[in-house]
Amino acid sequence: MKRTTLKDLARSLDLTEGTVSRALNGYADISPRTVDRVQQAAVKLGYKPNQNARLLATGGVAEAVAYVIPQNHSSLAEPFVAQLLRGLDDSLSRRGWDLLVSHSRSAEDEAEKISRLITSGRVSGVLLTRPFRNDARIKLLQEAKFPFVVHGRSAHCENYAWYDIDNELAIKTATLHLIEQGHSRIGFIGAPLYYNFAYQRLEGYKLALQESGIDYDETIVEITEMRDDAGESAAANQLDSDHPPTAFVCVSDTQALGVLAAVRTRGLTAGADVSVIGYDGLKIGRHANPPLTSMAQPQVQSGRELGDMLLAIIDGDDPTKHQVLKRAELLLRNTVGPVVKDRNYH
Repeated sequence: MKRTTLKDLARSLDLTEGTVSRALNGYADISPRTVDRVQQAAVKLGYKPNQNARLLATGGVAEAVAYVIPQNHSSLAEPFVAQLLRGLDDSLSRRGWDLLVSHSRSAEDEAEKISRLITSGRVSGVLLTRPFRNDARIKLLQEAKFPFVVHGRSAHCENYAWYDIDNELAIKTATLHLIEQGHSRIGFIGAPLYYNFAYQRLEGYKLALQESGIDYDETIVEITEMRDDAGESAAANQLDSDHPPTAFVCVSDTQALGVLAAVRTRGLTAGADVSVIGYDGLKIGRHANPPLTSMAQPQVQSGRELGDMLLAIIDGDDPTKHQVLKRAELLLRNTVGPVVKDRNYH
C-alpha cells in the first residue's frame, strides 16, 4: 500500500505543506481549529512522519545541509557552481556532514522545495544563491526560523547571514580600467535586474561612467542570460550597429566567452581591436582565445566560508554576526588594450 506523504495530506486538506507541517509540530501561529483538522486527517489517512522528522522533533540534528540552485541558473556543470560546491563540500566534510543539492524549475517549484526541506528533517540548514532584490525565499526561511545563509545579498540584508562580493565596486573597477585605456564607448552586458547582484553591477558601470564624465547610453546596454550564447548574441547586436563599442564589460565570464566568439567571427582580435572584461575569474578563461581579462572572485574559498558560516549558525550563532563583504580583483590577461580610433568594424 502506498505510504501517505505530507504532500498527500496537504492536498486532501487544501492547505500548503508548510501549514500542515507546522500544525503537526504544534507551532503557535497555527489556529487550534486548523491543528485539530490536520491531526484528524493524519489519523484518517494513516500519515506518519518520516524518521528524520522524528529526529528533529526529539532534538536531534540531521547532519546535512542543502544547496538550492535557483530558477534560470545554469547546470551543476557550470564552472562557477562546480568550484563553489567543491569549497562547500570541503567545509562540510571536515565535520562529517553531507550536502544535498536541489535544482528548481520555477519560482513556485523553488519555494515548494524549500518548504519541503524545512519540514522534511533531512537537512539542518540551507544555502541560497543569486538572491533577488526582494527575495521571498529569505522571508520563508526567516519565518520558519530555519538556519540559512545567502551567497549574495538582497536589497535589505541587515537581519540574516550572507557572504558577498562588492559587485558595484568590481564593475566600477573594470569599467574604469577600460576608460584608462582610452575607451569611452563601452558596451555593458548584464543579467536580469531582478537579481540583486545584476542590479549592483549595472550601478557600478553607471557610476564609473558618471565619475569619468561619460554619458550613459542605453543602446549599448544589453540585459540577457548568463550564458555564452547570450553574450555572443548581445555582442553581435552591438558590433553590427552603426556606432559599435570599442570595449565590453560583462557580468560573467561565460557571457564574456560568447563576446570573444562574436569578436572573432567579425575578423577582429580581442585586446587589439575590441577590449573585453569578464567577471568571476574562472580558470577556463585562461584557455580562451585570447586569455580573458576578468574581475576574479574566490569561488572555492567562498564555498568554504559559506559552509563554515552555516554550520556556526546551526550551532546557535547569531546570523547577523556572519555578514562578509569581499572585493574582486582585476585579473589581467590578454583581452584589454588601448582604444583603436576610427576602425571600421563592418
